[in-house]
Amino acid sequence: MSLSSEQEPRRPDDSGSSPVARPYTGDEYLESLRDGREVWIYGERVDDVTAHPAFRNGARSVARLYDALHDESRRAVLTGPTDTGNGGFTHPFFRTPRSKDDLRASRAAIRAWQQMGYGFMGRTPDYKASFLGTLGANSAFYEDYEANAERWYRMAQERVMYLDHAIVHPPVDRHLSPDEVPDVYMHVDEETDAGLIVSGAKMVATNAALTQANFVAHYGAPVRKDAFGLVFAVGMDTPGVKLVARQSYEFQAATVGSPFDYPLSSRLDENDSVLILERALVPWEDVFCYGAEVANAWMQGSGFVERLAFQAVVRFTVKLEFLAGLFARAQAVNGTETTAAGQEALGELLMWRNLFAGLTDGMIENAHPWAGDAVQPDGSYGVVYLHMASQAYVRIRQLIEETVGSNLIYLNSNAADFHNEQLRPVLDRFYRGSHGMAAPDRVKTMKLLWDAIGSEFGSRHELYELNYGAPRRTNRMRSLWGAQASGLLEHCQEMVEGCMTEYDLDGWTAGDLVDPGDVSVVRRRVTG
Repeated sequence: MSLSSEQEPRRPDDSGSSPVARPYTGDEYLESLRDGREVWIYGERVDDVTAHPAFRNGARSVARLYDALHDESRRAVLTGPTDTGNGGFTHPFFRTPRSKDDLRASRAAIRAWQQMGYGFMGRTPDYKASFLGTLGANSAFYEDYEANAERWYRMAQERVMYLDHAIVHPPVDRHLSPDEVPDVYMHVDEETDAGLIVSGAKMVATNAALTQANFVAHYGAPVRKDAFGLVFAVGMDTPGVKLVARQSYEFQAATVGSPFDYPLSSRLDENDSVLILERALVPWEDVFCYGAEVANAWMQGSGFVERLAFQAVVRFTVKLEFLAGLFARAQAVNGTETTAAGQEALGELLMWRNLFAGLTDGMIENAHPWAGDAVQPDGSYGVVYLHMASQAYVRIRQLIEETVGSNLIYLNSNAADFHNEQLRPVLDRFYRGSHGMAAPDRVKTMKLLWDAIGSEFGSRHELYELNYGAPRRTNRMRSLWGAQASGLLEHCQEMVEGCMTEYDLDGWTAGDLVDPGDVSVVRRRVTG
């Protein structure tokens, strides 16, 4: 099925007559997932991801974001007019920015959405807007498929479509060139009048089970054969497309816990899947690149990386704000909030938060002209985020664990314990918090903190932040390449050269500085 032909949600325009495409509501989004997609988990195919206990509350957490777009009290921050001429509205990050004010509006909207998930949902619809929002201004990059880019820009913006991406080859025979692993790596089997017949796998398709389509591109060692040089979108209901999911933390929370015990993983688990295509038809109108040369250039040439970092650092800042508030509450529960060690640890966490918040200012204030009349956030600050976030998150988790200590495991097994009349008095006595805090409140705080950093959900988030921005070596090289391309490195070297021209073996060459010959004992000895 061609995604371009999918029925669009519509509303009357201001005159009440002609229809105008508009973003999904929460209910419409959920309905769009009931399409017969092939998702596998625990040895079974899922009938309906919106009803399955492995996915249902994650889906509803995304639906909340869509409902927020239609909430009059939030519209001023979360929406803005489309630039497609349809007279509708959209999330600002789906629209090409043409000024610093546009970037500020995008930051505010990203932040507002991320606060609804406390920064723990990294793959919300605005994440893929990092790419989709480039397609209008940069459509010429896609050469023969320029019209496809323009159509997808309009369609994604007007509907606020939810796409994920899978761009990395599975970790199989990576010592070989991609075209030497055709049984695993994504490639074209056949060209037809209708489109490309594609087979192979990509990873990691995070939260793809809850998206309307998946975006597939190439990242890694250059491909040598055109059949492996693919960039396209594919609907999740396309025959031959399947997802194999990891275990669900949401499902685990529902079966052996409760929202009280796992308040984050019960609703914010973005399941990671392997995307597999088995002779799936990708219509020509959903293809962006087909050929090794353009596919190899896509990562740097599309404009995706700079915007990905922009969205991600806003999300990460929100996440650190949540952890700072939770860390402060946990210290109050312990009665350690006034100790020097506790205050120092919380202060360091807040310093990390301030560092990343400041990077978004740098990305906006140093935005540069891009394709046409578009602007791009400054990627040099984005690379700092991509490199530093992994170090920050490991350090923050260490700070919390060292400060809160055994309180993270000094917890009863389940919310049900508090409903047992025989056990409740024991819990009320021995599990209470400091400053007269009741036992359920103390346990509620610590279970939330454990779910954030210590549970399987919490540990997965550390892995996510560690690997989100590519290997550290890659980011160091990106910073170097950026400095070379922008002239920053040349400027740095010119400062050094300028410094060195002001002196030589005989002393100062700068005429306004006083030569030390009149007091230099060494020079007197050498010159006699």
